[in-house]
Amino acid sequence: MKKIRVNAGRPYDVVIGKGEINNLPSAINKLGKSGKIAVVTDRNVGGLYGEKITALLGGKDVCYVEIESGEEHKSMNTVADILEKLAENKLTRSDLIVALGGGIVGDVAGFAAACYLRGVDFVQVPTTLLAMVDSSVGGKTGVNLSAGKNLAGAFHQPRLVVCDEDFLATLPQEEFKNGMGEVIKYGCIADKDLLEKLSSPGGGLEEIIARCVEIKADFVAKDEFDNGERQKLNFGHTLGHAIEKASGFAVPHGQAVGIGMRVICRWAEERGLTPKGCADAIEALTDKFGMLKGENYRAEDLWNIAANDKKLKGKNISLVLLKELGSSYLYKTTIDALENS
Repeated sequence: MKKIRVNAGRPYDVVIGKGEINNLPSAINKLGKSGKIAVVTDRNVGGLYGEKITALLGGKDVCYVEIESGEEHKSMNTVADILEKLAENKLTRSDLIVALGGGIVGDVAGFAAACYLRGVDFVQVPTTLLAMVDSSVGGKTGVNLSAGKNLAGAFHQPRLVVCDEDFLATLPQEEFKNGMGEVIKYGCIADKDLLEKLSSPGGGLEEIIARCVEIKADFVAKDEFDNGERQKLNFGHTLGHAIEKASGFAVPHGQAVGIGMRVICRWAEERGLTPKGCADAIEALTDKFGMLKGENYRAEDLWNIAANDKKLKGKNISLVLLKELGSSYLYKTTIDALENS
């Protein structure tokens, strides 16, 4: 088991290891939570693990909230449904929400936790690789609007994150590829050794998850509210979000990030903003893990969609580019300059 401390405004631990879910009841007790627990999950995860979690928490007063699966349900309507269920079950500020699922569940349950009674505590129990290495850590919660991804949300840090590698035994291969998009991102922006580890045969998954969490925890400690340094975590995301929207969300998030990293690198290489060869190295890794190539996507075709990205400030936008593999920087420009580039 590995334990990583996230030094946010209110620090918390991320625990990583096989079988760690079995320690959830005692971990909740250590948080001083002895009241109601609302378990929020989706139909897919609920079908696999809902009974196990409710049995595990059997000694506690548990209510169970199940939402529909899929990106189209990462919406204000879903958050409203969760809030109504919390109110029906008379949760108070001394109670707790447990988000059991992938990134969508974590985002909507976390946003509901931020909104309900102006903020109740929640615990993240991610069940996908993407959620373990990225979305469950750092306190970003939110939903999509018709104009774009994650345009409504709040910063609301969890009290605890429990990453149990055993959940990944039932993870579909396509979802594993999604997680690898974010893993590759961490190596690109902050750790060339991680990229080399991914390029080599084998490599322990627990160690890879822990390294990604360490990198994210470091960015969160430096810039909890995403005003500067933390924005480097968006490498590949500006174009990735545009790709998701352009595809009608047929290209899932992690795969879109993989394409977005390659596309933005090629665009930057052509302009002397990133050294030649970075895009090829990223492509070799995404190919290794069988990720989508996205040959039809070009940066020039995506800037108009990216103009609605939440990272836009007025007409200005900060792109995350690579100094080299393992090192990144923020490149500030305007959306007009991008559209005319």
